Amino acid sequence: MVSRLVLGCGTTGHALVEDLTERRGELFVLDGDESRVESLRNEKVAAEVGDVTDPDAIRGAERDADVVVVAGDRADVNALAVEAAREVYPAAKLLAFVGFEATLADRATIDSLADAVVDPGSAVLTHVDEVAASGTSAKLQALRRTLEGISGTLGVFMHDNPDPDAIAAGVGLARIAEEFGVDTEVCYFGEISHQENRAFVNLLELDVRNVTVDEEFAFDAYALVDHSAPGVNDQLPPDTDVDIIVDHHPLKDDVNADFVDVRDQLGAASTILVEYIRGYGLDLDEPIATALLYGIRVDTKDFAREITTDDFEAGAWLVSRADTDVLERIESPSINADTLDTISRAITNRELDGSVLASCVGAIADRDTLAQAADRLLAMRGVSVTFVYGYTEGTIYASARSRGSDVDLGEVLRSAFGDLGSAGGHHDMAGAQLPLGLFDEIGAEAEGTLTEMVEDVVATRFFEEIRN
Repeated sequence: MVSRLVLGCGTTGHALVEDLTERRGELFVLDGDESRVESLRNEKVAAEVGDVTDPDAIRGAERDADVVVVAGDRADVNALAVEAAREVYPAAKLLAFVGFEATLADRATIDSLADAVVDPGSAVLTHVDEVAASGTSAKLQALRRTLEGISGTLGVFMHDNPDPDAIAAGVGLARIAEEFGVDTEVCYFGEISHQENRAFVNLLELDVRNVTVDEEFAFDAYALVDHSAPGVNDQLPPDTDVDIIVDHHPLKDDVNADFVDVRDQLGAASTILVEYIRGYGLDLDEPIATALLYGIRVDTKDFAREITTDDFEAGAWLVSRADTDVLERIESPSINADTLDTISRAITNRELDGSVLASCVGAIADRDTLAQAADRLLAMRGVSVTFVYGYTEGTIYASARSRGSDVDLGEVLRSAFGDLGSAGGHHDMAGAQLPLGLFDEIGAEAEGTLTEMVEDVVATRFFEEIRN
C-alpha cells in the first residue's frame, strides 16, 4: 500500500489532500500552522503540527513514505522543505510545488532535488503566450466595445441570494467597467444570509446593493453575472434588455445580449473576470482580488471540484494580490442557531437509498442552511450524494451535493423538478426552487401534515430520477 507524506498544506496542498483522501493508501500531513492542522483533523485527515523545513521534525512523524509532496504556498519555505525531505527520504518519490514569489535560487534548489515540479510562474507565462495566440484578444475587444457603447449607469445583477462567486464576479465586472468610464451599481435580489457570505461582504467592504421588486430602479444598461437569463433566478422582468452576460453554468436556452461569455467548463464565473482583468492589464485593489480568489475557491471547493487549468492559473495570479488574513477571518465565522438546527434535523430525518441520502427539514428560516446541511451530511461514511430540502414563504428549496459519484446532479434535478419550478446546477452541486402551491394553503397550524406531503412528493421524484 502506498504511503504518502505531504509537507505544507497551502491552497494547492489542501486541494491535493482532498483528492488523496479518496485514493487507496496512507496519508499524513505535516504543517506548521496549528489552525490548519486542526481543520485537517476535523476532515478526518491524519495531521500534526511541525516545521516542514526541519529534518528532525519530519523524522519525528515516524512515518515511512513512498511519496513525499511539498505543497506550501511560500517558495522559500518549499525550497528548504525539499532539502529536508530529500535528506530524510533519499529513496522516496519527491514532488514539489514551487510556490509563489520564488527566487532563482528557490527554483534551482527545487529543480535539483525534486523528481517532479509544479511551477505556477511558468504556468502564468504559458498562459500569456496562449492568450496572444487564441481568441481571447477578440473577446477583450468585444467587451470593451460593449462597455464604451453604454451611456449612463450599468446595473450589474447577480442571481438571487448571491454566493461568493456571483458577488466577486459582480464587483470584478464593475472594476472593468470603471476602467472604461462606465458608472455601475452591483445589485441583487433576496438576501445574503449565509454567515461566511455576510462576513465576506462586510470584511471586504464590497459595494453591493440589495434591491426589491417593490422599489423603483432603472438603469441605462444591464449585465448578468453567474446566471444568464433575466427573470430566471433573479427578479428582473423577463423582457429586460441585457447588454452583458458572463456565466459558467450550462445553458438551458439560447441567450440574447450584446456581449455573451458563457463557459460551462470553468469552475467559477470569477475565473472569466480574472481573464479580462489580466488581459486589460488593470491594477486590482486588494479587496477585489481577495473577493475573486474567494469566489473561485468556494465554487471549486478549494480547487478540488470541476477545476480547470484556467481556474488554477487565475487563483495563482490572485494569491499575491489578495489579503489571505481576511480570507481566514471570512472562513471562520460563528454558526448561528438556525444553521445548527437545520443540520440537526437533516441528520435526524435522513433517508438512505444505498449511498444516496435525502432529508426533509421542514420549515426553515434561512434557505442557505440547506446547502450547509447538504455539505455536512456528505461527510457521513458511505454517503456519496446528499439532497436536503425544506420550505419557507411559499417555496420549497432544495440543495444537493455529490462526491466521487458518476451522477450529474444538475441534470437529475432538472429532470425531476424542471416541470414544477426552476432546477439545475453542476455535476456535483445543484439546487431547485419549487412553488408550494396548494400545499401552502394547509397553513402553518398543520405544519406536520404539510411537511409529510412535501416529503412524499419531493423525495419520491428525487429517488425515482436518480435511480434511472
